[in-house]
Amino acid sequence: MVGAAASSCYASPLCTFFVAACMSLSHGGGDTRQAFGRSRRRRQQLGKCSGSGSILVSSCLEFKPCSHYNKNNKGNAFTSPLFGSNSLSLNRKQRKLNRATTSSSDGAMAVAMGMEKEGTVDKKPPMEQRRVVVTGMGVETSLGHDPNTFYENLLQGNSGISQIENFDCSEFPTRIAGEIKSFSTEGWVAPKLSKRMDKFMLYLLTAGKKALADGGVTDEVMAEFNKAKCGVLIGSAMGGMKVFNDAIEALKISYKKMNPFCVPFATTNMGSAMLAMDLGWMGPNYSISTACATSNFCILNSANHIIRGEADVMLCGGSDAVIIPIAGLGGFVACRALSQRNNDPTKASRPWDSNRDGFVMGEGAGVLLLEELEHAKKRGATIYAEFLGGSFTCDAYHMTEPRPDGAGVILCIERALADAGISKEQINYINAHATSTPAGDLKEYQALAHCFGQNPELKVNSTKSMIGHLLGAAGAVEAIATVQAIRTGWVHPNINLENPDNGVDTSLLVGPKKERLSIKAALSNSFGFGGHNSSIIFAPYK
Repeated sequence: MVGAAASSCYASPLCTFFVAACMSLSHGGGDTRQAFGRSRRRRQQLGKCSGSGSILVSSCLEFKPCSHYNKNNKGNAFTSPLFGSNSLSLNRKQRKLNRATTSSSDGAMAVAMGMEKEGTVDKKPPMEQRRVVVTGMGVETSLGHDPNTFYENLLQGNSGISQIENFDCSEFPTRIAGEIKSFSTEGWVAPKLSKRMDKFMLYLLTAGKKALADGGVTDEVMAEFNKAKCGVLIGSAMGGMKVFNDAIEALKISYKKMNPFCVPFATTNMGSAMLAMDLGWMGPNYSISTACATSNFCILNSANHIIRGEADVMLCGGSDAVIIPIAGLGGFVACRALSQRNNDPTKASRPWDSNRDGFVMGEGAGVLLLEELEHAKKRGATIYAEFLGGSFTCDAYHMTEPRPDGAGVILCIERALADAGISKEQINYINAHATSTPAGDLKEYQALAHCFGQNPELKVNSTKSMIGHLLGAAGAVEAIATVQAIRTGWVHPNINLENPDNGVDTSLLVGPKKERLSIKAALSNSFGFGGHNSSIIFAPYK
């Protein structure tokens, strides 16, 4: 399965590539064996390298997410699982290979690549594929604070877009959002923390705990968990913007007025960390921030941790709360991304409609409880759906604009299908990224038509038409909508699609009312600023 955490698999080849390059620079035909001497001598030799190559080598060796790291930290109980456990120590055959290799620069490169090829021989045989299932869900949205209420509102075509009430926005050209009007942390977060934390953390903590409750994880059940194999991976695109902004305002008066928690409560990783501390979970714990693709990255990486045996249970998803003057409104108004349909808020978010004028900001959190299949069955958990796989790619084109040819999205979808081990014909439901932007909606539609256009059973919709764009939380909330579609056999409508874009075949899109659909496999897309593409696939558990 593909994942960002799998970057550890590439760390060693990268290191050896630069080591080999450096050897050819510094030794100029000398004995390549010297480069694999003691650590001290190696650093001295690498220090002689000139230019960017030496900087890259130094950086790579300093961080050591490679074979050298694993070798030097053997036996360390706190070695990060993200670096993996496949030690590529120099064995006798490798040393023999090194001696037999010529000392030219080409020979040095052959040594490096030979080491990697040789190292694969000692890897553990592949274990039986561990299956990943969804056993719990938690949401905080403008359309509801539990998965059933949230999805029922979606099925009814209700809009959560309204006038902003949290602050005076009368001077802004956009004054609407998918704002959460009523939210309580009572029973979920300690009152003292509730007063200090940013909303993105409060949404995250409540949604995370609700996912556990929804999954039947009581105190008694939790006591049976191996907490070293329970992890939290919930990301955020923007983090604690309100806390950070308040700190800036306080600093204008005096640093003494600043909240002492302004730094930890503003960072994107602290939500996952605080939830893990609360639960005592000691497995994988970090956050990912890839703009609006954040949640999908977190979900796929969490599944990978379970598949690799590093975890049995993972809470994963995303959270964002940026409906504030500086970020969610001012910042996006400045880049002309937001709808200005202030007089008719419920009609403002209209994916694929020719009259759309930008996206609508939303807020909230979505958290899924992923579990290894046998672990879930052993405790008698209700299984909502199975996670089949997914993928990430990069457009490598523009900070905010989609790639015109859609190549990055198409590649992402194709790799997701390959990772899930299914054909494109098996996908008959897609929860699209479709944000209601002029360029993005059409480019995604064209990519979907390219990949799946010949499937007469396919139905596509956009959850954002009713709740707006939740940024880093969007993918998780939409994953929950996807799982709910699998569970209920109903897919929610696309609202406000009155005048479809030219070239958009409405037969592929869900109409203005909910529709019955027996889902074989479902794809959920999320794309983010920076060209981040992500696709994840769910299916009914069988």
